[in-house]
Amino acid sequence: MFRTALRNVLAHKARLLMTVLAVLLGVAFVSGTLVFTNTLSDAYQKSSAKGFDQVDVAIRPEYQEGKGDRVGRRPELTQALLDRAAKVPGAASATGVVTGFTAVAGKDGKLVGGDWQSAGGNYWGSEDPRYPLVSGRAPHGRDEVLLDSATARRAGLKTGDTVRLSVDGPVLTPTVSGVFTTDDGNVAAGGSLALFDTPTAQSLFGKKGTYDEIDVRAAAGTSQRALKAALDKALPAAPVTTTTGERLADDQARAISASMSSMKQGLLVFAGIALFVGTFIIANTFTMLVAQRTRELALLRAVGASRRQVTRSVLAEAFAVGAVAGVAGLAAGIGIGAGLRSLLGTFGASVPDGPLVITPGTVVTALAVGVVVTMLAAWLPGRRAAKIPPVAAMSSVHATATAKSLVLRNTLGALFAAAGVAVVLAATAMDADTGQGVLGLGAVLLIIGVFVLTPLLSRPLIAAAAPVLRAFGMAGKLARRNSVRNPRRTAATASALMIGLTLITGMTVMAGSLQTSIDKMAGSAIRADYVVSMANRGPLSPDVARKLAAADGVTASSPLRNGESRIDGGTEYLTGVDGAAIGELTDLEVTDGSFAVGGPRTVVDRDLAEEHGWRAGSRFTAHFEDGTARRLTVAGVYEGNDLLHGVIVDDEILTPHLTDPADMQVMVKTADGASDTAKDTLQKVLGDNPAIRVQDKRDISQEIAKSFTLMLNMVYGLLGMAVIVAVLGVVNTLAMSVFERAQEIGMLRAIGLDRGAVKRMVRLESLVISLFGGVLGIGLGVFFGWAAGQVLATKMPTYELVLPWGRMAVFLLLAGAVGVLAALWPARRAARLNVLTAIKAE
Repeated sequence: MFRTALRNVLAHKARLLMTVLAVLLGVAFVSGTLVFTNTLSDAYQKSSAKGFDQVDVAIRPEYQEGKGDRVGRRPELTQALLDRAAKVPGAASATGVVTGFTAVAGKDGKLVGGDWQSAGGNYWGSEDPRYPLVSGRAPHGRDEVLLDSATARRAGLKTGDTVRLSVDGPVLTPTVSGVFTTDDGNVAAGGSLALFDTPTAQSLFGKKGTYDEIDVRAAAGTSQRALKAALDKALPAAPVTTTTGERLADDQARAISASMSSMKQGLLVFAGIALFVGTFIIANTFTMLVAQRTRELALLRAVGASRRQVTRSVLAEAFAVGAVAGVAGLAAGIGIGAGLRSLLGTFGASVPDGPLVITPGTVVTALAVGVVVTMLAAWLPGRRAAKIPPVAAMSSVHATATAKSLVLRNTLGALFAAAGVAVVLAATAMDADTGQGVLGLGAVLLIIGVFVLTPLLSRPLIAAAAPVLRAFGMAGKLARRNSVRNPRRTAATASALMIGLTLITGMTVMAGSLQTSIDKMAGSAIRADYVVSMANRGPLSPDVARKLAAADGVTASSPLRNGESRIDGGTEYLTGVDGAAIGELTDLEVTDGSFAVGGPRTVVDRDLAEEHGWRAGSRFTAHFEDGTARRLTVAGVYEGNDLLHGVIVDDEILTPHLTDPADMQVMVKTADGASDTAKDTLQKVLGDNPAIRVQDKRDISQEIAKSFTLMLNMVYGLLGMAVIVAVLGVVNTLAMSVFERAQEIGMLRAIGLDRGAVKRMVRLESLVISLFGGVLGIGLGVFFGWAAGQVLATKMPTYELVLPWGRMAVFLLLAGAVGVLAALWPARRAARLNVLTAIKAE
């Protein structure tokens, strides 16, 4: 039986080619994902590990949680603590580390590096082993800075040049005193690193006389663990944690692996979709191969082969096909992994040097996926083949689906579909956190139900296309009948395309609706013409708000200043605003009282009011970080959103209690409204600072839209693999159907159907099947997009369903194009069949 199976594989190489390609693409996606993420993870881990070469033990402040009326605080690492650590037995030296955001501008005035990746720090002494100098010398004073070599190269700067940079708003113009190299992971990823001398860094980052971390080097002969134990003994009462360099490197490696894991899981989901779509092709292929070999299988049964042997014979063929596809897919996946790594460079991302990582797990997974998926998809056709009675098979009477089996299939499909719809509808009544998982379960059940019901749905939906097909004469009539002749085959072929379009349509509906909701939220909540913030969304210097308030044409402005407090035994963050101007700058819906902020009067969002039982006129005590308290009165309750929420108080109440006041944003209203001129004026007032963003409502919406657009394009690209596999499925089904119907096509040619009509017949059949899958996919996608929006609306009150009719029409046209393109080769093959040979075909 094994030799028979192998002979059948070799005899049907062309027919199995599409199956091999479908499995190959899925396996390549899986193995490429594993190679790509493992390579990236290994490169970043090795690079980050080098960054801890100069650290034997790190001392870090341990955040003290707020308790009772006491606000939480982060202890300071003082110079005295550093001196004590340096004198601990076994310590060779101690280095104070200061870090913060530093945006560097190139000679073109644009920001170098990407937002949060733009970092700053301190250079320790005159020679810091953490940062080997390539040129120049250590910086001294506020007028000198060091740049990493990658940033200097991208910005076109060298030692002696003047550079424009900013840490919290005001523009600084120090001289580049030198250039250094670093193994910092952010720099390797395309960010920037600027270093000042220690006193300057402490002053610029608001940490005068203190450090963010103290790194201690061990003396010769002292292990990291021994040094850690000595430090713990010498600093027993200090609110700090000590961690060895080895542990830091391990923690960093785990963090990198975790971040890569999210990417890996996301990519593997799409690989799974492609493989799932591929199972329909495999099942179709083996179903048709078995149907074409009924006599052969019957003969095997007649000479003594058992049902199990026949099933094992089909599975042996599947194993051979899966093994070939797995090996080829692994090779293609290695190429994909290498290509993706190189592709990162074209998007401006730098990846640390390192070898391509191909683990034994990747090899085993690729081969296992190829073999298992193929054998699972071929099992049902093999089982059906074994059930064909030998006499019926030898008489060429293939066992068609019985009425009982169709009733059972339709009943199961209806139950799954009904359960899926019920679960999805139930999810729409839940909150976002709970509803996501329930919605996913409902979606799976509904897709399974629709797939099982697709043979039943194919007849009425394809019949609806009859009026259009009549225009093509006999070719159209034959195409419609061929489409419904084998509903199961049509369903499996259409379902492959349906799944891809379901996901694409659902994501498009969600993205369009979210963008509209964000535009609505920004337009309804903000009256200000501009919102000013740091590029990394970090704190702004209060000097920025003062400069904007004094700018020509500004009629109203207010900073949004954050401060931690304790209210009713819990931590709440207060937002300090200009009470006199905030009403002109916002347009929040007030549900109780009035939006009046000034003196002890405050406004709170509805969720917080419900949590604490507050309403207009309620009073509560806020405890500030300096240990003082103040009684505040709720003047009103408003509907919060992602832009404004929580407790809003007058800045004059909050600022006196803050140790280091800083603003998260500044709202600005101008006399002539938003315009290019007004925007240029504000930017010039701030010194054309590359680290500060001056955005109007449209800019805010477009910035958020970029993330949706990028995500959507990635999804389109990844789901494109599933669509390609679906195209192969249509080609495969049509090609084998043409072979199966060779005698019939020969008879049609003999009675007068010309080659052009034969081509049209096959193309129209493919078009009908593809559009059938497209209609089902778009319909399901809209339903899932609507349901997901209802779940999301619990967290976004401005959510509004928007159906992208234009894009959905494009998707339907895409489905039609898939059908037309997929039919090119099978139609040509059908038209070129020799009439006499075809008539004699069995």
